[in-house]
Amino acid sequence: MQADQETRPCLLLIAPPNSYRTLAYIEAARRCGVDILVASEGKYSLVAAVAGGLHLDLDAPEALDILLSASRERPFSGVVATDDVTVELASRIAGALGLPHNPPRAARLSCRKDLSRHALAGAGVSIPEFRLVDLHKPVIPQLEGLALPCVVKPLSLSASRGVIRANTREELQSACARVSHILAGEDLPDPHTVSHVLVEQFIPGPEVALEGLLRDGRLDVLAVFDKPDPLQGPCFEETYYITPSRHAAGVLGNIHTSVTAACAALGLREGPIHAELRLADTGAVVIEIASRTIGGECARLLDFGTGRDLESLVIAHAIGKPPATRIQPGGAGVLMIPIPEAGILRRVEGISAARAVPFIEDIVISIREGYELVPLPEGSSYLGFIFARAPSPQQAEAALRAAHACLKFVVAPVMKLVDADGIPVL
Repeated sequence: MQADQETRPCLLLIAPPNSYRTLAYIEAARRCGVDILVASEGKYSLVAAVAGGLHLDLDAPEALDILLSASRERPFSGVVATDDVTVELASRIAGALGLPHNPPRAARLSCRKDLSRHALAGAGVSIPEFRLVDLHKPVIPQLEGLALPCVVKPLSLSASRGVIRANTREELQSACARVSHILAGEDLPDPHTVSHVLVEQFIPGPEVALEGLLRDGRLDVLAVFDKPDPLQGPCFEETYYITPSRHAAGVLGNIHTSVTAACAALGLREGPIHAELRLADTGAVVIEIASRTIGGECARLLDFGTGRDLESLVIAHAIGKPPATRIQPGGAGVLMIPIPEAGILRRVEGISAARAVPFIEDIVISIREGYELVPLPEGSSYLGFIFARAPSPQQAEAALRAAHACLKFVVAPVMKLVDADGIPVL
């Protein structure tokens, strides 16, 4: 057993206790023949038969020393962070061990929207005009010169949580109050991210997402996803991701150039990149750039575009053994099933009919019966996922829409009092 350990690479995976990416990385490491040590705050989240676990406070000053000590017992061949909150710590330990990494400052910029916006603007990257708003001060005077409509965003939450469009000053005041209430209920370690929000110009036009890998500063595009539903607000719930993109080659080139420039502006050089852009009349506008993978079940789409699952690609890059990829013909897509209304989920009907739709590969219902459904902007999860693979991206999208139309969600109401801003009254 000891000899086998000496020949197998070992990956350090740094994950917050609630990360839904952890299991996917554990399974990918097993497929890749890589041992894995998961560093997290969840003391009982792992057992030895699944993966090695190291319990520590990820925010503690001694976390880096503890991880370096663990590397002396079993040297790490690579370091991967699952989520925004762990990318800076991962960059520090990888740098200390001489492994591929982003500079810690770049990692921090990539997971704080205000810091990211300032760096991108300073480098001339096309982004929305924005303001940083202190929620403890009158909102409107801080937004002088910013045209409506605009979008209110938390500085550090993901998955469109707390993102609200405002068309009037009254809506803007209400949106800021609503986001402030959301942030107050979060256990955010940085007080600045609780007391401030980003307010930026709304950019009309279709939205796309890019998944890529940086290798010594060079961006390899793994997939570009079309988002065919118009994301106009007031909330921005993700629905359809379709690949390969149906945009023209010139548009795709502009997307690649814009994301490359954004990565350089932040100082990112290694590892996964997830970017979201709006395609305005003037060209691609960077909306988000993160130094981690796409969230949740959506990563399964990368198997279509590359012939390898996303987590395996990230692990292989981290340990210095990038695999060959292959582009497959046809199209694929996922529908992140939107939550239809607030309430208690009683049942989902029509799943068999939805599975029978041609080109549907899988349907995953993530929320169990009897659990509460919380829509955006307060909610943080989807009801489930529908996957399709077809001869063309158009057929994949049509299959997803047909399957979704088969589903009926039976929801029982929950009586809650809310104020004029839509904030629950306790």
